[in-house]
Amino acid sequence: MNGQYLFAICHMLTLAILSSIPDHRRGQGRLFDLPHVLLCSILAVLAGADSYRSVYRFIDVRWDWLRQHTGLNWRRKPCYTALYTILRGIDASALEQALRQQAAQLTAPPQDEGLCAVALDGKTLRGSLDQAAQTPALQWLSAFRHLDHLVLGQVSWRDGDKNNEIAAAQQLIEELGLPGQLYTLDALHCQKNTADCSKKRQ
Repeated sequence: MNGQYLFAICHMLTLAILSSIPDHRRGQGRLFDLPHVLLCSILAVLAGADSYRSVYRFIDVRWDWLRQHTGLNWRRKPCYTALYTILRGIDASALEQALRQQAAQLTAPPQDEGLCAVALDGKTLRGSLDQAAQTPALQWLSAFRHLDHLVLGQVSWRDGDKNNEIAAAQQLIEELGLPGQLYTLDALHCQKNTADCSKKRQ
C-alpha cells in the first residue's frame, strides 16, 4: 500500500470526522467550510505552524497541493483574520471528541505478547500564560500509545495545582475505556484511585 493511497484513506476519514464538529457561523457567512479549515490547520501545525499567520502562510505556499490532494474547492485563500475568527469559535470539547473518534478507528498493529503500553504525561503549553490578565498557563495531559505512536486522547485545565493532573489522569483512563492496556505515569500518580481506574480496564 503506497503513501498516496494511505493519505487518501486518512484524508477521507479525517474529513468525515471533522464534519461532525458544529460550525458556530451563520449559514450565509461560510465562505470556507469548517472541515477543510480544520484539516488545513492540522496539516499546518504538523508542518511547524504556531500562529494564525503561519497557518495562513502554509495555506498560501501549499495552495496548489492542498487543492489537488484534499478536495479543497475554495475560490480564494482565507486571510489570517478569517482563520482567527473561525478557529477561535470552535467548541474545543467537540474537537477533542472528534479526534478521539478518529484515534479509536485506527486499530493498533498486532503485538507479539504482553499488554499494550499507553503513556500518560502532562505538559504546560508554552505561551499560554497571560500575566496581564492573571490567567494561569494551560496544562495538558495526553495518552500516547507506544505501539503505533498514536495520541488516543487529551484533557486540559488551567489551574497549576498538581492534584488536578492526578484527577485528569483518572478521568482520561475512564473516558478512553480501553481494556488490556498497561498505563505508565509519573510517580506523582502512585494513587489508589488511579490504580483502580486502570484495573477496571484490564
